[in-house]
Amino acid sequence: CITVVFGQGTKLIVTDSSLAAPTLSLLPPSSEDLKRDKATLVCLAQMPVWFADVSWTSNGSPVTGGVFTSAAQQKPDKTFGLSSFLTIKSSEWISDRVFTCEVSVGSKKYEKSLKKSDCSE
Repeated sequence: CITVVFGQGTKLIVTDSSLAAPTLSLLPPSSEDLKRDKATLVCLAQMPVWFADVSWTSNGSPVTGGVFTSAAQQKPDKTFGLSSFLTIKSSEWISDRVFTCEVSVGSKKYEKSLKKSDCSE
């Protein structure tokens, strides 16, 4: 991986096209969250590189509000992990919408989806 920084903080990152795909996990909201009329979904990504963009959709429509994504942290095994949190109203979760976490690494996109009916009570 080669990183070149230009003026104004613009970065050009060149990588090997054979990078391993990230491992994604999407965790449902806790029952405690739901009691407080909110639901936080957590997307965990383990990747071979430190850079990625994370986005969320609800039933295929982009969601921007209520999103917090951490910076990638290097792990002892030399991979990188990041977390992204989407906080919504409980009613949105209960209505069985499909929530998708999409992780983009370079030009490749990977996604994981979850809806309430996928989860056991």
